Parts: sequence; C-alpha cells; structure tokens
Amino acid sequence: MKLGYTTMNTPADIAPRVIGPLLQSAGFDSIWIGEHSHIPVSRRTPYPTGGEMPWQYTTMMDPFISLTQIGEHTSNLLLGLGVALPLEHDVFVLAKKVATLDLSSGGRLQFGVGVGWNEEELADHRNIKWSQRYRALAECIGALKSLWSDDESEYHGEFFDFDAVWCRPKPAQTPHPPIWCGTGGRLGTQHAVAWADGWMPLDVTLGDVPRRVAKFRSIAAEAGRESVPISLVAFGDPTLDTLLGYRDLGIDRVIVGSGRDGWEDPAGVPAFIDRYAAMIDRLG
Repeated sequence: MKLGYTTMNTPADIAPRVIGPLLQSAGFDSIWIGEHSHIPVSRRTPYPTGGEMPWQYTTMMDPFISLTQIGEHTSNLLLGLGVALPLEHDVFVLAKKVATLDLSSGGRLQFGVGVGWNEEELADHRNIKWSQRYRALAECIGALKSLWSDDESEYHGEFFDFDAVWCRPKPAQTPHPPIWCGTGGRLGTQHAVAWADGWMPLDVTLGDVPRRVAKFRSIAAEAGRESVPISLVAFGDPTLDTLLGYRDLGIDRVIVGSGRDGWEDPAGVPAFIDRYAAMIDRLG
C-alpha cells in the first residue's frame, strides 16, 4: 500500500517547492491538494465534520500553480488534485489547465474531483441546484474526457453543451489522467463506479470503513468493475495498526495529513512526514 500526503496549501504552510522534495525523499508516492476559490462570509452550509470551519479554508492557494511548482522540484512524486471542484471552473479552461500540468510534469497528474460541501460557494459560480450537483459533475467529467481524448471534441448535455472544438494539447497520459471521485454516501458511490477511475473517500465520513469498502466493491462488481482502486484519506493521526488494517482491506493508497494533530502549526510537518515514512516498508 502506498502513502500520500495532503496539505491545505496556504501561505502559512511549507512552500510547495520545499514540501514536494521532502515527500519524495521520504518515500511518499504522491501529494494531494484541494481547492476553494472563495468562502462566502454569510453561509448556511455547516462544516462537514462539525464545529467551526478552520480558517485555512479562507486562504487556500491555487492548487494548479502549487502542483506545477512541486512538479518542477520533483521527478517521480505524483501530483494529485484532492479534490478539485470542476463545477467552479469553465470547462475549456479546466481542460487546458489539466492537460498542461500533466504534460509539464511528464504525466504525473492525478485528477481528484468532487462536488464540494459549500452550497453557497457553488451558487456563486453556477446556476445549478444543489440537488443536481452530482448529475452536473458527471456531465462535466464527460465533457472533459471528450476534450482530452477526441481530436474534434463535442458534448451535448443538460448542463454542458458545445459543438465540435479543437482543444489542444492533450494530456501526456492517455486517454486522460486518472480521475478519482472524492465523494461519499450512496449517491457519491454510484457516481464513482459510473465514471471515475478510482474512489477517494475520507475515512471519518465513512464510519464503518470495512463495511463501506465492501459495499463499494459489491456495487462496482455489479456494474462489471471488479477492481476499482481506492485511495483513502485518513483523518487525524492514524496508527500503524490502523494503516495495516486499511492495507488488509485491499486499499491501494492512504493519504495522511488531513486534520493531523497540531495541523495549524506547519513546523510539525517534517516530524509528521518522518513518522509515517518509517511505516512505509511495513505497509508494502
């Protein structure tokens, strides 16, 4: 089982050009960076894990720029969007960004996507009902796949509709960078099986991880997809025994760093990385 690392990617965190080489030399296989273009000051949407929303959400840097910097300072570390919010982008601009980053990094991009948790944030971007966000994301992914794969790309759906266009260059990876669906719940699971290359849930939102993983695999098998890979985001500071349990479930990758103890202090990151680096050989 591989280990990845996620960061909130704020100006207070360790700079991208520094954290990337640190992770690569420690034996991590990937780094994952999420995005929020903004956070509405007045919002009804509660923070998903309860309590007050951490201040870091209001000051996250652009993940594409940060991952580009990391790519320039590493050679084999995978560069993960974890997760991007495609519905908050123009589909043509997003297709170009992803293709450019994948090309410039030599085909190392991992495209994690989700619908987000902030209803007001999505409403500021796009006139899509919150209840329709999964359908819209599925269409957006379909449009992106065409833009990355077809010489003359076109898409005709309810939320995304365009006639034949040239959208070049194409990504280095064919037919496109791996798409990871960072959604949980029944509906999110169905979408992960329907159009994603892999599933990337957060363990704290799954509850009974073994049961939910078994359920996901059952749904995937019913759809004719026997081996959909799973990258699990582990909240907090999982123990070696916890990670070994995830490995024994057949999980392909665990991503650590989300909600780590003392996560507001970036000075603790090197020690955190060293602690988990020492476990990598045991997890293989």
